[in-house]
Amino acid sequence: MQQTDTPHLPAPKPRRGRPRNAPEFSVARQNLIRAGLEHLTERGYSAVGVDEILQAAKVTKGSFYHYFGSKADFGLALIAAYDAYFVTLLERAFACANSSPLERIRVFAELAEEGMARHGFRRGCLVGNLGQEMGALPDMFRGALVAVLERWQARTATLFAEAQSAGELADGHDPQALAEMFWIGWEGAVLRAKLELRPDPLRNFTDTFLHMLGGAPPCLTKG
Repeated sequence: MQQTDTPHLPAPKPRRGRPRNAPEFSVARQNLIRAGLEHLTERGYSAVGVDEILQAAKVTKGSFYHYFGSKADFGLALIAAYDAYFVTLLERAFACANSSPLERIRVFAELAEEGMARHGFRRGCLVGNLGQEMGALPDMFRGALVAVLERWQARTATLFAEAQSAGELADGHDPQALAEMFWIGWEGAVLRAKLELRPDPLRNFTDTFLHMLGGAPPCLTKG
């Protein structure tokens, strides 16, 4: 989510035997992560240099390398932080008690749209952004990105299984395949929304996907 907004980073859990002033609890480290997410969701990994991150975070280069061995290590930390933020967003949407399981897909889409709108649709999904750059990125990123997408898909597949149990989705559907299809399409919609600086691709994809599953006919927004 697709991200969309600047994540509110959860405080990391302390490791056993680690003091509260350990590097993972440093305000400077959190500022670096936040600045990295802001820059990379808008411009991507290759276009952003470490010096830009340092200036935005108001952190020295020495401090950066105290927390991260390299820009690649920093990128992996950003992926993990974004995943943690986005899972929280998914859980918030998918646990909405006032909506049926399939309606919660729309709740998620609306939350994601709100996040993108706050930044004029100039920030996309970190995972999607990095995926598009994969040919120029450290190969270690590939496994990390795939693992994140698989976690998001697994949670979405559980939601589709709930929809089947509720009689909202036909038994012939495969929740796992639907979840994979949703995330392939959603990442494309986020890319298009960022490209066009408007929410219509997000809305059109969500409407069409839910209609495909048996919902009301989509009311597509024409460009």
